[in-house]
Amino acid sequence: MPLVRFILCALVFSAPVFAGEVNALHDGESYTFQVSWGPFLGAGDVNLAATQETHDGVSRLRITTRTSTTGFIRMLFPFDGTGDSFFDAHDGRLLEARATTKARKDQTDASIRFDYAKAEAVYTDHLKPARNTTLAVPPGHFTDFITTLVQARQWNLSPGQSREVFVLFDNEFYHLNITAERIETVNTAGGKQTALLLIPRMVGKPKGMFRKGGEVRVWIADNAQHLPVRFEVKLQIGTAVALLTSHTETPGLEVAFAHP
Repeated sequence: MPLVRFILCALVFSAPVFAGEVNALHDGESYTFQVSWGPFLGAGDVNLAATQETHDGVSRLRITTRTSTTGFIRMLFPFDGTGDSFFDAHDGRLLEARATTKARKDQTDASIRFDYAKAEAVYTDHLKPARNTTLAVPPGHFTDFITTLVQARQWNLSPGQSREVFVLFDNEFYHLNITAERIETVNTAGGKQTALLLIPRMVGKPKGMFRKGGEVRVWIADNAQHLPVRFEVKLQIGTAVALLTSHTETPGLEVAFAHP
């Protein structure tokens, strides 16, 4: 699978869970990232948006992740993905999530529902029932990759400090240790900026992309906003870079970071 499609698919299939913590996004907030791959500066887009809603009398926060290839890359590898996650507005726990992707003839459609009384999650593949499974919910906090990018802005880590999280990739939990490495100057959509470099690493035996030497790097702006301004995913077939191009704190107050 081409690198950009792999990354976009991984993002949309990572159901965000952060039980017991403040939600990474609030009603009306959104983030847009532009993905580049080598010389292809506009290879894809990733957008996260949060909406408060009521369902069956329960107030919940809906976080929608939309991903797609763009430009020349889209001509070669068309890809679109959408993920919806629904959280209890009172305690931040994930209630359910669903993700779909389409790439030419290839399609995916999967969902997951959490039962905290039983400490389990029921995963359903709506196209390949043989993949259906029930997962044991790990103790403590757990989250997904892209929500971690956003949530990390609230951690206030200093270089040398770290934090452990559980990440849900499709139908597996990954145990990661995220370490604040150092403050450095990096290129962002708004120009050069000082930012805190965070690197997640597998705890225990590596699996998935980490098993083959894959690496993820995240940069959190070293200023009052602490926005995730850049992240990289490095695999054997290349490195994709995602830059934050806009952030909306409340509807109608979008801040763009792209160069004029």
